[in-house]
Amino acid sequence: MDILKIATAGSVDDGKSTLIGRLLYETNSLKKDQIEHIQSRSKLRGFDYLDFSLATDGLLTEREQGITIDVSNIFFSTPKRRFIIADSPGHIEYTRNMVTGASTSAATIILIDARKGVIEQTKRHYYITQLLKIKKVVFAINKMDLVSFNENRFNEIQEELNVLIKSNEHTDVDYHFVPISALLGDFVVENSKNMEWYKGKPLLAILEQLPNKTRSGVETVFQVQYVIRPKTHAYHDYRGFAGKLKSGNIKLGDAVQVYPSKKTSYIKRIEKYGNEVSSLNAGENGTLLLTDELDISRGASIVGVNTYLNISKNLEAKICWMQNEELETGKKYWIQQGVQRVLAKVQKVHNKIDLDSFIPQNTSQLSLNDIGEFSIVTAEPLVSKSYKTNQELGAFILIDQLTNNTAGVGFIK
Repeated sequence: MDILKIATAGSVDDGKSTLIGRLLYETNSLKKDQIEHIQSRSKLRGFDYLDFSLATDGLLTEREQGITIDVSNIFFSTPKRRFIIADSPGHIEYTRNMVTGASTSAATIILIDARKGVIEQTKRHYYITQLLKIKKVVFAINKMDLVSFNENRFNEIQEELNVLIKSNEHTDVDYHFVPISALLGDFVVENSKNMEWYKGKPLLAILEQLPNKTRSGVETVFQVQYVIRPKTHAYHDYRGFAGKLKSGNIKLGDAVQVYPSKKTSYIKRIEKYGNEVSSLNAGENGTLLLTDELDISRGASIVGVNTYLNISKNLEAKICWMQNEELETGKKYWIQQGVQRVLAKVQKVHNKIDLDSFIPQNTSQLSLNDIGEFSIVTAEPLVSKSYKTNQELGAFILIDQLTNNTAGVGFIK
């Protein structure tokens, strides 16, 4: 049974936590003591309903304010599929958290309050999903009970969303629109007599049927994390390269090329958890042994002979800025792509995206939660691909030299 990872997005009070709590409850994923806690807390607050948001708001601050602040991964399953939901904050000041939660997701649920319709945060979250190349997007129009389950209101919001989608020239994206009431359960798991005009499937049924395609590229790229040299009598000549196959697949006898040296060799042996195997697939960890003695160290890439990678000190990228200190021309950071880490200098900040119109605006700096484009030069050549063609090799982070905190997340053009 496969696992589908889903990111949630939505503005404050759109009902993300309530929706996730409802899904956990309806799929019998909550423990007895969790249900008792929800029942007692709901009664204590004077509610005549179960407050399912209590199932996910784990931080004290979240419970006090009734909002989501941190990103948490929540697990549940049905007879058809297992799920991981990245529950991300809706506040604009936590946009960086939403980027973190969605970065490894195959699908996104964007919640919309039926009373408010499409707002700036809806556009912001949709733009981020497309920046991250998420191809499965479900728009859940929530709180339909507060607009009397009105079909016309749902159609109005769907038309607003179609305008939003057309304003972004992204292709091959699978969209779904579903009216729900997370609080009451309408069209979350089961059909609803309150909205017999809706002929589509409930939200959970849609999620169960979404294709779960890998987000990595087709190129065979193995990034070396550690060189194993036991230097014992039994393993005197052993030289293994441990790491992760970022994309593609690799098997015994394959001709490979090592980047950045571009030396060639063949796969002599593949090991996985100490056992010899015949191949590795994308996302798997293993150890490769080559037929030739090559100079390979941490950060090097072992790739298929017909794979073309960019090896350059100059990069053009989009970036989501994540710290209070502005991103400006001339500043230096560590840039890390996989296990590659090199010093880098910002050559120029080109623009930032107006998330109301999606039109780039000229600027010389980016502030917290801004998304824009910039040029950067690295001290050593970086092995990469454009994010559009290979998400594993096209993404990177900038690390503050002083604090060692993640300053921004970048996507190579």
